Amino acid sequence: MRDIPGTVSCIDGNTFIVSDPSGDVDAAPATPVGLFTADTRYLSRWVLTINGERMTALSVDDSQYYEVAFFLVPGGQVDYVEADVSAIRRRRIGPELSESLTVFNYGVRDADLDVRLEVAADFADIFDIKFDIREKAGSHYTQIEANELTLGYRRGTFQREVSVTASEPATVDPHGMRFQLRLPPGQHWSTQLRATMRAPRPDGRDWRDAVRKLRPDESTLPDTVRAWIAADPQLDTDNTALQQVYHRSLVDLAALRFAPLSLGGATVPAAGLPWFMTLFGRDSLLTCLQTLHVTPSLTPPTLRILGALQGVRRDDILDADPGRILHELRYGESAAFEEQPHSPYYGTVDASPLFVVLLDEYERWTGDAALVRELEQEARAALDWIDQHADLTSTGYVWYERRNQATGLENQCWKDSWDSISYSDGRLPGFPRATCEVQGYAYDAKTRGARLARTFWDDPACADRLEQEAAALKDRFNRDFWLDERGYYALALDHDGTPVDALSSNIGHLLWSGIVPPDRAPRVVEHLMSPALFSGWGVRTLAEGQSRYNPLGYHNGTVWPFDNSFIAWGLRRYGFATEAGRIAKGIIDAATYFHGRLPEAFGGFDRQTTRYPVRYPTAGSPQAWSSGASLLLIRTMLGMDPHEGHLAVSPALPPGFGRIALLDIPGRWGKVDAFARHRPVRPPTDGTDSFPSPSLE
Repeated sequence: MRDIPGTVSCIDGNTFIVSDPSGDVDAAPATPVGLFTADTRYLSRWVLTINGERMTALSVDDSQYYEVAFFLVPGGQVDYVEADVSAIRRRRIGPELSESLTVFNYGVRDADLDVRLEVAADFADIFDIKFDIREKAGSHYTQIEANELTLGYRRGTFQREVSVTASEPATVDPHGMRFQLRLPPGQHWSTQLRATMRAPRPDGRDWRDAVRKLRPDESTLPDTVRAWIAADPQLDTDNTALQQVYHRSLVDLAALRFAPLSLGGATVPAAGLPWFMTLFGRDSLLTCLQTLHVTPSLTPPTLRILGALQGVRRDDILDADPGRILHELRYGESAAFEEQPHSPYYGTVDASPLFVVLLDEYERWTGDAALVRELEQEARAALDWIDQHADLTSTGYVWYERRNQATGLENQCWKDSWDSISYSDGRLPGFPRATCEVQGYAYDAKTRGARLARTFWDDPACADRLEQEAAALKDRFNRDFWLDERGYYALALDHDGTPVDALSSNIGHLLWSGIVPPDRAPRVVEHLMSPALFSGWGVRTLAEGQSRYNPLGYHNGTVWPFDNSFIAWGLRRYGFATEAGRIAKGIIDAATYFHGRLPEAFGGFDRQTTRYPVRYPTAGSPQAWSSGASLLLIRTMLGMDPHEGHLAVSPALPPGFGRIALLDIPGRWGKVDAFARHRPVRPPTDGTDSFPSPSLE
């Protein structure tokens, strides 16, 4: 039990409801509160009153992500005044919204009560809310039947409906339903409320019914969550913060699983609440990489679905090319009428190389050669895209420039806000742009693709070619991106090849990909762990001192847990276990201030200044790759890596982590355990780590 300021959410896959602490939904047009599924808000008003008074929450129990209980009294007083009448709302989310409402009379006389539920549905598209678009092109309609209120919206063949029913007799009108009752002393009254969302199709069917038939266990509610948790490795540690964030992360990953429509019913991770409750190429691939040692079952359906939706032709509206892996998949009104290019939209330059990276890493962990052979053509197409479609200037790099100038993304790397790529003096480069970390991903994809071609595709000529291309890319990259006088890599190249010299967290991803020569790694690490980038909680997205630095700038100074997990992984790869441990400790410490749930991002303020991590105002939570961050940090601290069919373990725990045991780690070895105790870490003298990893040459 705890009092919660702000909002309270329930989530199941890509269905969720966000309310105020009393359970009410009273949505402003540009506020992401309400009942949502498949990018549409089905309830914009869900307000309970008793005798005309709104309710005040005394406490809220949201200990389970799929249900919440609100303990309420009428009136809006700040200080509690003893009330004879009280109420409990018990809410559960699944394919539908169900809510049990119970009203109590603890007075000494009968209570005449007018219980009113106000209901409205604006059917706003998620992009209507995000960009504050208030005009709807379609028409709304209302239907009233006995104990049922149906609200609908129609625009051509696009139709959405929500029906609200009650188990007790109610007076229904276009704006809600009313229950009038006399409640004796010491008695209570209850009703079951249900909101059923529908998306009728022209053939009379409903896509939500189709999904249920494909996947009868669509709901991730208690039984399936317990099975999910039971199948995962068990963590035994004396660090209570790590134990808390590990369990919270597993539950949130379970909550974020959903079945994309018309794609066979397999579950994949949605990116995060509230804006990104759908399939994202980059986010889903990176989440799978973070979680392979814990939940490898996420990876095959993710790869298969992204492969099935891979680009097959050039489309300038969708920024699509043959072989390109999608950026995001949307189902709302704006996508249906091509007002947003998201059905699907392909404007990302990192998902295609990451597809190959994940496919190889998955096989290294699981030994699933069948999937590698099954997805051979999709992986080859993704590799071909790097050279045939992404090299916009014929210089051997992966560049991006949106072809959809109206609504396409300007920046198509993971830092995709408009001002995230800049010079140190704040100037924005021109287009096309080539960011540094994407070149690392391309190098890694070619290196791993060569292994797949030689070992599984029976194509040694392709393997030789990819290895030669990877070596040439590495040499070229270290010539053109390296800023020798500063000791770090440029954030990007401008359209004319000029290095964009801002100091950013992107250079940490280069360590993970292995494109950095070992003799340059110490200088890169020195910058990553300097006060300019490392806040004490984690590495900032942009260094303090850069012109656009802002500790509350979305990609210009905040700390992103997912970003830091990959940076720490790269540090371990190059033998910097102490520095990787500092990042792991900072991120895990920060999680305690967010009740174990790492948000999308938090403020980049110095730890000594604030003494606690500052919440980023609009950070999504839960987020799949933030949930995956703690899992990858555990892998990093334990130094786990597949090696010749076995799991190699080389632990290096930071101070504050006395012991860690991860039990029943799944992989090609069956299930094994990994144990670690804290001991001082001496950095290796040869610039390499002590556990096997992909080649650093």
